[in-house]
Amino acid sequence: MKSFSVLIAIILLPVICFSQNPTPIDSIVKVKDTTYWTHKNMLGLDLSQIAFINWNAGGNSSISGLFKADFGRKYMKKSVLWNNEMSIRYGINKQEGRELRKTDDAFSLLSNFGYRKHPGSNWYYSARFNFNTQFTNGYAYPNTQLAISKPFAPAYIFLGAGSEYNRKDLNLNFYFSPLTLKTTLVLDRRLADLGSFGVTKALFDEEGNLLRRGRKSRNEFGMLFNNFWKTEVYKNMILEHRASLYSDYLNNYGNIDIDWQLQLKMVVNQYVRANIGFHMIYDDDIKAKKEVEGEQVTIGPRIQFKQALGVGVVYAF
Repeated sequence: MKSFSVLIAIILLPVICFSQNPTPIDSIVKVKDTTYWTHKNMLGLDLSQIAFINWNAGGNSSISGLFKADFGRKYMKKSVLWNNEMSIRYGINKQEGRELRKTDDAFSLLSNFGYRKHPGSNWYYSARFNFNTQFTNGYAYPNTQLAISKPFAPAYIFLGAGSEYNRKDLNLNFYFSPLTLKTTLVLDRRLADLGSFGVTKALFDEEGNLLRRGRKSRNEFGMLFNNFWKTEVYKNMILEHRASLYSDYLNNYGNIDIDWQLQLKMVVNQYVRANIGFHMIYDDDIKAKKEVEGEQVTIGPRIQFKQALGVGVVYAF
């Protein structure tokens, strides 16, 4: 019931906001149009820093940086729509008296091909490919000896076909696929043997002898729902909503994996902007870990939540 309630809330969010009838404008990104292709490129860097010298109230000096890059290529001609997006995120934080820590790490690639029967229709027959992974090791701080994630451990691949509703004038997109293959890759041997991210873990006998190595991949077959919506809620304030919901037919059907992002961008000028972002993930196959008496202990699936506030520079070309 909790998963179902979250699903309804995510789906209804754009509908509620539509009642204000805002005009979709994104003055951050420059868009170059050719005959049938639309190109979009954006590089950004958010920085925050605080320093203390003989500060009576105390405090630790720190500096943080977040690099962001977004690239898009869209082909649209009569009944054909082909949209490609690549997104990169990498952030670090250095605090006085503490090691350098990662704050964000993501690589995402999306390719969507659609065909519609009538040029005036907003409905497409659609096929979609999506790939996600990270660049560097992740740790359950302060433990930096054993990584809890690595590049391609995990990596997620979604490949499916379905239908898509696309409204360019409203910056609105709904995609539903009743036939989607989800592949989880865990290409690190130690993490695969531990059964991380839902793969089959290694098998040992009573004496601790290895009988079977853990699998480095897992395949699921289910339904996928994606929603994207962007609008200007106030002058120079752009709200962007992304949601992805997936449920496997064969394993615990009805359990929903949720990936929801909500971002508010505030444009200062052509090169400077501020943003507030929220990101929530729930995946029953991702088990949380914490430090207990110096040892890393698995405690089961948890809702993952990230909030970020940043001010930085943007270069669009």
